[in-house]
Amino acid sequence: MLEVTHIKKAFGDCVANADVSFSVKKGTIHAIVGENGAGKSTIMKIVYGLYRPDAGEVRFDGKPVNIRTPHDAIALGIGMVHQHFMLVDTMTVAENIILGAETGTAISLDLDEARERVRTLSAELKLNVDPDAVIEDLSVGAQQRVELLKALFRNANFLILDEPTAVLTPQEVAEFFAILRRMKEQGKTIVIITHKLEEVLAISDEVTVMRDGTVVGTVETATTNSAELARMIVGRDVLLRVEKGEAKPADIVLDVSGLRIERKHGPPVEDVTFSVRSGEIVGIAGVEGNGQTELIECLAGLIRPNSGSVKFSGRDITNASAREVKELGIGHIPEDRLKRGLLKNSDLAENSILGTHYKPPIAASAGMIDSAAVASRVGGIIERFDVRPADASLAARSLSGGNQQKLIIGREFELEPKLLLVSQPTRGVDIGAIEFIHRKLVELRDRGAAVLLVSAELEEVTALADRLLVIRDGKIVGEVDPRVASVEEIGLLMTGG
Repeated sequence: MLEVTHIKKAFGDCVANADVSFSVKKGTIHAIVGENGAGKSTIMKIVYGLYRPDAGEVRFDGKPVNIRTPHDAIALGIGMVHQHFMLVDTMTVAENIILGAETGTAISLDLDEARERVRTLSAELKLNVDPDAVIEDLSVGAQQRVELLKALFRNANFLILDEPTAVLTPQEVAEFFAILRRMKEQGKTIVIITHKLEEVLAISDEVTVMRDGTVVGTVETATTNSAELARMIVGRDVLLRVEKGEAKPADIVLDVSGLRIERKHGPPVEDVTFSVRSGEIVGIAGVEGNGQTELIECLAGLIRPNSGSVKFSGRDITNASAREVKELGIGHIPEDRLKRGLLKNSDLAENSILGTHYKPPIAASAGMIDSAAVASRVGGIIERFDVRPADASLAARSLSGGNQQKLIIGREFELEPKLLLVSQPTRGVDIGAIEFIHRKLVELRDRGAAVLLVSAELEEVTALADRLLVIRDGKIVGEVDPRVASVEEIGLLMTGG
């Protein structure tokens, strides 16, 4: 159904697609995998008309096509669901879905017809989406289904999904894959860009592996496995498990007692009490939306609690500001890198000094920035954390999601924190970078730091944590030893089963 031949695309000196050729068969689910910056999203954005290729040809349904804009792609029956949702929070599902594809006239918009069609499409695929629901009231999984409906509303038969499960819980992933299989049965063709190899093996028919802007190869999923795919992606054997020795916990660094935080949606974070010692990783497991976000943001000084106390090395920091928290030696890797972690339009150099721009060695005399110190800081982060492209003058928004994540992680590690608050550290990150980030977190623990880890990836949090807390409806409902507790036991605590 789709054939791309010798596609080339560069952004200035940065070559995203050096020479890309592969094909996608009609009525199949085709996965595209590769390291961050391998060119996966770029090639599919070319197919969708968001970028124009510098060279090469795209053939669709056996014919050469000139896709200049997304309107051209939509006219061909091509739809794309982006990694970061394109939804207006204050509008309803139906209103979001018809944006840009409105029926009726500007004077008499036929919203009733659109609402009924959304309801019909939702029922056909068992999406369980209410067309009158407001987006900000929906879970992340429901918002993902709205994005799917948006593409189907425009009669898409060829769907491109960019990191579709990055923010979904394991239960939502299972539901989502069931939807994709039903779509395939209806004759639709689906391309999934992802980093999750187990999901690739579970859902796809074929997988194309990219590295450094070229295609390494395309294989039938039934004939391969995670280790072989990882080797193709990175060019070497990859350790697919976390290697760490026994923790050596010492003094209490973080002491949280009776914490209560009111939330806009859902029950409050309530009566949360726990501690984290130096030399250990404490994990928090739970279905997303159960208060993890508010808890970490409160500890980082971004929001204030309604009651309770937070102590850091014996010092009360309950109402400390984000700057005060950072100056004490508390690092923070936020779950939403674009909202909380980066200035998208600022370059890598500027982003590398956020939070330390006013202090030596970055701040020189008379409040001026020492450009040499900045260059040294960002150069070290780029080199040690393999941020690609290695160009400090690039805007942060021009990096892939995984490389944005590595920049943030590098920045926080450079500060040598005594306590690291880390949420979703490997979301949207490739297999090689996941191995690297896991190793760095264990090294930080072994140097005596305290780490509080939140991850929606149950395998990740159980592999990294020395102690595991489970949160549900804003409350800590249990503590388990991740070395002996089963996934089923933890899952029951997470869901209240």
